[in-house]
Amino acid sequence: MRPAVAASALAPNYHPLPVTLATGEGSWVTDTDGRRYLDLLAGYSALNFGHRHPALVAAAHAQLDRLTLTSRAFDHELLEPFAQALVGLVGPLLAGTSHLVLPMNTGAEAVETAIKAARKWGYEVRGVPADRATIVVADGNFHGRTTTIVSFSSDPDARRGFGPFTPGFVTVPYDDAAAVAAAIDETTVAVLLEPVQGEQGVVVPSAEYLPAVRAACDDAGVLLIADEIQSGLGRTGSTLACERFGVQPDLVTLGKALGGGVLPVSAVVGRADVLEVLTAGTHGSTFGGNPLACAVGIAVVDLLTPGTLQARARTLGELVADHLADLMDRELLSGMRTIGLWAGLDVAPSVPGGPASGRELCERLLTRGVLAKDTHGGTIRLAPPLTIDPADLDEALTHLTAALTAA
Repeated sequence: MRPAVAASALAPNYHPLPVTLATGEGSWVTDTDGRRYLDLLAGYSALNFGHRHPALVAAAHAQLDRLTLTSRAFDHELLEPFAQALVGLVGPLLAGTSHLVLPMNTGAEAVETAIKAARKWGYEVRGVPADRATIVVADGNFHGRTTTIVSFSSDPDARRGFGPFTPGFVTVPYDDAAAVAAAIDETTVAVLLEPVQGEQGVVVPSAEYLPAVRAACDDAGVLLIADEIQSGLGRTGSTLACERFGVQPDLVTLGKALGGGVLPVSAVVGRADVLEVLTAGTHGSTFGGNPLACAVGIAVVDLLTPGTLQARARTLGELVADHLADLMDRELLSGMRTIGLWAGLDVAPSVPGGPASGRELCERLLTRGVLAKDTHGGTIRLAPPLTIDPADLDEALTHLTAALTAA
């Protein structure tokens, strides 16, 4: 006889909106009651190409009939083609002339990998004394939820109850290049930043910030690591968000959209002389770079190579920005930020009949058939699939206006 269980057998580490999804296609999903919704979250950019994109599903189906996993104890026929394809897409956007790929699974794993590579490079190449390496990070960051990563988070919910924390990180204000430069010393091996802080509410830095950080890293001879797990692969209207600021990082972490919403795929891409310090036995992953992941990853690169989706994100993003600017003019929002097809907007609780929080706004949108996600109390993020139909996007924005003005 099985023991009694609670009403839900799930740990309560999420507070989802009251909807249970069953199917999805493109920008639309359907719940278990048959109601359809426009998805404006797109899996935090994991679904940049929409639900079940035909090319990605076909790649996965074809590989399922061949080989799904070998572990890295053996090579397989798609591992090198995946690496070559990703270097071809991203390499020209990075510092250095020779680049390598280290495949992993989740975004947090990619960040952990970049941290390990930077530390080992710091000891072996920069000459930092053993166990003294530091990495400069930004306040308000979100790089994942492992114990090391939450050690340098400034979010109390992410940190509280999870100490003792991993040392070796120096936090400075975001969008403050002078603070970054001042924090770099003889123990610094890298500066780790999100070009745009997604979880914080799509916080876009000033145009001068990233170039100045790049210059500070160059002056000190340390690495610039760009976390593009949410911002990369088309979301901001370019392949990497760093392109929008004219900056080439030494290492970039990619994830979410790299798996096309089909399975977890992540990678660190960067200077060969840095990633070469991770020799056999020093780092690895049983599932990292598996055949199924590589098949989908190659198909993702193929979708992005022509640049049409990046251009589409810029064009549709302008429509979103114009609409949100109008809402600002009408004082229905207290703040808004956009870059590409990505927006953060802050509710104005003083509006008569308006929502009192980001959560309430998302609940109102849900009743109107639109899915979005709140963050940090009064903010919601909009990140539709890059493939969304303009008419559907316009419909969603109309619902947003209505949700801001009436209960």
